[in-house]
Amino acid sequence: MAQLDDLPIEVLEQILLLLDPVDVSQFSQTSSRYHALVYGDPEDQHLWRELYLRQPFDDLRQCYTSLGKPLQKIDWKDQLQRIIRARTVLTKVSVCRPEERCTVLQTLIDMVSNVPPVRHTEVIDLSMNHVWATAMLRGSELIEHDQWELSPEERQLRARLHTYFGLTARDFQHQNRTASRAFVYAMRNYKYDNDFGPFIMDGSGRVNWIHVRAIHHVMSMHIVPTTEETQSAEFNLFPMSMPWTQSIIPEGMDLDKEQDWAGVTGRWQCSFCFMDHLYNNFNSNDNDPLHTEILEDPDFVEVFRSIYVDLRVLGTEDDPAHPGRPRINFGGTLDGHAIFVGYVKVTPDDQIRWHFTSGEQGNAIWSSEGVQVGNVRSKFGILGSWTTVLHDRHDPVGPFWLWKVGEVGDSAEEAA
Repeated sequence: MAQLDDLPIEVLEQILLLLDPVDVSQFSQTSSRYHALVYGDPEDQHLWRELYLRQPFDDLRQCYTSLGKPLQKIDWKDQLQRIIRARTVLTKVSVCRPEERCTVLQTLIDMVSNVPPVRHTEVIDLSMNHVWATAMLRGSELIEHDQWELSPEERQLRARLHTYFGLTARDFQHQNRTASRAFVYAMRNYKYDNDFGPFIMDGSGRVNWIHVRAIHHVMSMHIVPTTEETQSAEFNLFPMSMPWTQSIIPEGMDLDKEQDWAGVTGRWQCSFCFMDHLYNNFNSNDNDPLHTEILEDPDFVEVFRSIYVDLRVLGTEDDPAHPGRPRINFGGTLDGHAIFVGYVKVTPDDQIRWHFTSGEQGNAIWSSEGVQVGNVRSKFGILGSWTTVLHDRHDPVGPFWLWKVGEVGDSAEEAA
């Protein structure tokens, strides 16, 4: 009677490709021969490549980075092992070891950031990574697990993943919405150390994802209806959630050769919120807990408004630290009148930063700092904060959301 050892290697490999990666790992431990088959030659990754491609993930050879560059030097084994471990943690958060939390979170962020770009906007072409990650996060406690004492890095990674995912059921709870509003509207969270925007308070220009997530929470609650259905939903699909983080790069376009690599030129909707800026008078001390009395008052009013602006590139400036991604200087008009002047550039942590001033009759009144959420040219758009160009301590401050709705010349009605 034939034994398993009698099977040709090629047949064994075909059998392994039918198994879950966890089962393949367990099989490799049954003998030195099988261990060598699975883990033998680190340079020969054909088995791991085929095993990866059998999973419900995007083909890494078709994936681009968040800055719109093709992936290089793919390590199929390492990628698959990291994702499968993340899957285990998503399924049962309690098995996650403290020392691996950052790795698991970074793995998931890499997975939803490195995806194929959308080539044709009129065709629905969802990333398989996004579908898988959304389904797994929907049934997991990972991004809201409250039994861990998180390090600053872990808090940043989790906030970033939460922002990409979108609203959760807990985000509809009144106390959580109040906490986000308290953070976003407190002027003490805006200083020269973070350029009065959602950046780390160390002058580095790196993104503060905890701040971005709070802005996302405040803005998205004006987009998603607060009905019983949406509040009880495990996941809400809307323009500030994971499917909208995918790059839109038309077929044949090479962003390294494009002056407007960020897709600035076109018609944009700028939505912004504001409230009584006297709130800042109650939160002047950096060390005191944020006061929320005004936010919890039954008569509290938060105004949400939108305008449409046409943006165009004015020129570029080389950025030696980011070849192919020069700083883009742009201008914007509202009904033919100049209102925006700003720039787009890549941050030290490889995110896309937007800065612009705006006003009336050529006078700059407002200063805004934002971050492109998701990949370059994604529909998710830019989340950020605005204040006055004076940056006085008791100035008004608030969140904004800037997202592209069409090409220059499209009417506001058509864009909507």
